[in-house]
Parts: sequence; structure tokens; C-alpha cells
Amino acid sequence: MPNIQVTGVTKAYGSKKLFEDVNVSFSEGRRYGLTGPNGAGKSTFMKILAGELEPDAGSVSRPKKTSVLKQDQYAYEDVRVLDVILMGNKPLWDAMQEKEKVLALPEIGDAEGMRLGELEMVIAEEDGYTAEADAGDLLSGLGIPIEDHEKPMRELQGGLKLRVLLAQAIFGKPEALLLDEPTNNLDLDSIRWLERHLENYEGVLITISHDRHFLNAVCTHIADIDYNTIITYTGGYDDMVVAKSQVRSRVESENAEKQKKIAQLQDFIARFSAGTRASQVQSRKKQIEKLQLGDLKRSNIERPFIKFEQKRPSGKQTLTLEGLTKRWPERTVCENFDALVLKGEKVAIIGKSGLGKTTLCKMLMGEVEPDAGKITWGHEATVGYLAQDHRESIPDGTTAATWLHGFDEKAGNEEVRGLLGRMLFKGEEGMKPTEALSGGEGVRLVFAKLMLTKDNVLVLDEPTNHLDLESIVALGDALERYEGTCFVVSHDRDLISGFATRIWAFTEDGLIDFKGTYDEYFAKYGEQTGGKGKR
Repeated sequence: MPNIQVTGVTKAYGSKKLFEDVNVSFSEGRRYGLTGPNGAGKSTFMKILAGELEPDAGSVSRPKKTSVLKQDQYAYEDVRVLDVILMGNKPLWDAMQEKEKVLALPEIGDAEGMRLGELEMVIAEEDGYTAEADAGDLLSGLGIPIEDHEKPMRELQGGLKLRVLLAQAIFGKPEALLLDEPTNNLDLDSIRWLERHLENYEGVLITISHDRHFLNAVCTHIADIDYNTIITYTGGYDDMVVAKSQVRSRVESENAEKQKKIAQLQDFIARFSAGTRASQVQSRKKQIEKLQLGDLKRSNIERPFIKFEQKRPSGKQTLTLEGLTKRWPERTVCENFDALVLKGEKVAIIGKSGLGKTTLCKMLMGEVEPDAGKITWGHEATVGYLAQDHRESIPDGTTAATWLHGFDEKAGNEEVRGLLGRMLFKGEEGMKPTEALSGGEGVRLVFAKLMLTKDNVLVLDEPTNHLDLESIVALGDALERYEGTCFVVSHDRDLISGFATRIWAFTEDGLIDFKGTYDEYFAKYGEQTGGKGKR
């Protein structure tokens, strides 16, 4: 059976041990989500599974036809997009390349003729005669227009290149499929298409994702990295969270009962150890030895505490858009768009990649001028902003604490340290140089800044990028509780469903202003955000 078997795998970086003597089997027909907080070692473990990284100890056996989502989007710049997909099936691609070389020979003798016959058999076995059509279907499903299929990779935008690499990984019916963050750079329609495609996949799938909805929809099992090992749970991500908390609660409860019993036995021993009941005392001592407490190692899962507050509320009419129009040479972002946003409304901005969500955020922030129309912020509106390229807003050459302090010099060191601690910058980590911040640390630092400035409007462009699942859940809770007005660009359906009271949807037909929740929007417009009307 084409399973992936991990035996005795250990991996450490310096003094930090990621895994110790991990033994786990990933079985055919099952789809595993690999979870754990940032820094737990998910991508490291995936590289070990793929054979791209050697463990310090132990071994991994994998099917011969194992496919891995590649991360280098510039590896195929001069290759035709369709050919990049075909390369995902190595036996087929090699056979097609050799066949072309043989056919290009000036003369084809008996040996070459026999070789051509062998190559034709390989091509037939690998569905080579429908391969280009199959590859085209994959590309279209992932939102890559047909007119781009014949282009060289260098002519595609970065986000579309990553989609091509995803199509390459899932092409050719691999026996095992390893996908690290496959939903990155996908819009909601493409994520749904990928979910349906993977639900029909028959091999062994292991995927890392920070999209909780995706993990719940696709996965039959969760392999969770915690306590320096990997524990497998049946079901999706939410099932794992419940099971994990139940196991810990049960052990804690059993430990409490045992500690109570131990205390009673120790009391008996203290009272009668010098008396005539020596045999009973010895019996109690043996009972204590048998009452071993359950092992409660410290979990490495930590959730930041995010709480957005307002110094003072804005006026009732927080934002007015009148005739807003913006066109790029290749795309109309919006045309004569009108909207009145009232205090406390929470707007989710959704739509396919490249339609203008970030441009709209930059217009709201005054970083991009509209071609026509007016943007008017209401009385007392103060706007906090998390840009998609948020690292550009954090200068190098300072520390996290110093940068944060610059936004409110009246804030005491204790307040700044407290905010950093809530964002998981523990102890001296607040003195970390800003240039050394990871993507997730950068986002959490901007959250700390927004918690300090206490704005009554938030504009957040893709805030879940770089965050682990625990942080995304914390962000969702914070947005639901926030009493101000917010505009949030996201492809995370669970997040949007939790906080949004209004949807601005970028579609092929223009910008839709829908007053209602995401679930209500989805019920009306269905899968195709590119078209108006019901499914």
C-alpha cells in the first residue's frame, strides 16, 4: 500500500528540539492536516517527509510517486505554463521528451522503432493523450485564464505562478501528495474548487494550512505537532481541538482525584507511622507509589490576546463614498461606486486575486488617488491600518518595543511590555531587532500598535497572512467584539462569517455592496462571485 511511514524521526536546531523519536503512519485514502503553531516545525517536518531534508535520526519511507508543492515560483520562467503542469508527472514528461528526440532523428531504425513503442506504452499508461486537456482543466479550476495557458511562466503574476505550481503538484494522480499552504494566493472560488478536487483524491494527502474552513472541509485526520511529537486525531481541525482539550481535561481531572487520594494516604502515614499500625502504614506507602500522576507536558500552543478598543467613537456616518471610480490599464477597480458606512459596521472585502481589493484599501488610506469621486471620513474618525505589505511600515534599525513606543510616548514601559506580551513577545523578545521579525511577528506587532492607538476605524488588508491558526481565531474573536467600524480583506471564510455585517465583493461584473452576513451573501450569489444571480 502507498503509505508514508515515519520511524524514530528526531530533528533539532541547536538547543531547540522540534521532534523526538516520532513514529507515525500516514495511510492511503486518508487526508491529513498537519497543524501546530508558528515555529513548531510544520514546514521542517514536511521537508523531511518529502526527502528534501534529512532528520537527525530515524527514517521515512514514501511511495515512489510522491508529489510535492514547490515553493520557487521563478524556477520555470521560460517554460510554457501547460508544460510546467505536465512536468508534474515525471514518467510522462520524460517519455514525451524522449519521444520527441527519437522522432527528430534523421533516420529511425529497428531499435529506435522498438523504443518508440515502449515510450508510447508509457504515455498511454500515464493518460498522456489527454494530458494537455487535463492540465488545462486544472489551470482553469484554479482561476488561470485559458489565454495564459500557452504563455511562458515569466509573463504571469506572482500569485498566478504559485497556482501553476499547485496544479503541477496535483497533476498525474500521485500516490502521495504533500501540500504546504496550498490556499495561499487563492481566492474563495479557487479554494472551493481545490476542496472538491482533494475530497476525491484517493492517495495519501498531507497538507499544512492556516485556513480552518479548508482543514475542516478536506481532512479526514489531523496530525498535530505538540509536546515534541506528532499526535493523530480523527476528523477535521475543530474535531481535533475538542478531542485535544478533552484529553487534557481528563488527565487534569484524574490527577486532581489522585492528588486528593495521595493527600489522604499521606495524612494517614503522618498520624500512624510511629504507632502500632506499621503494616497499614507500609500498605498506604505502596498505594502512593502506584498512584502515578498522568503526564501533563507543557503544550507549545499559545494564543495571543487581541483586543481592539476605541479612545472615542466616531460620528454616526463613518465613511461616505460618492461616485468612486478607479481604473488601471488592465482592470477597472470600481466604477461610480456609492456607499454610506455607519458607525459599528464591519465590512468584509472579498473577491478574486487581482481585481482591486488592495487598491481600494489604499484609496481609503489616501495612498492611491481615485480617478473620480469622493472619499469622506466622518466626524472624529481615526483610522488604523494594516497593509498587505505590512513589513514596509516597520522600519529596520530599531526594536519592536522602541517602534511601538513611538506611537504613544506617554505610554509607560509596563504598558508597552504588556502589549508585547499579549502578542507573544515574551521577556526580552520585545527588544528583538525589527529586521529580524518573522512574517507572523510583524503582523502581531502591528496588532499591538493598533491596540495602543485605539482607533475607531480599522482597515486590515489580508491580516491572516503569516498567522497561525491560534492567532487567526484570536483575531476573529477581537473583530467580533470590536465596537468600532472595520474594513477587512480576507479569503478566510470562518473569519469573515464570524465578524462581517456587510460584504463588498469584487466580481467580474463590478463591485457589489451587499448589506448582510457572508452566509447570506453566499446563499444569494453562490459559488460564482464573478456573476450576479443565484446558482
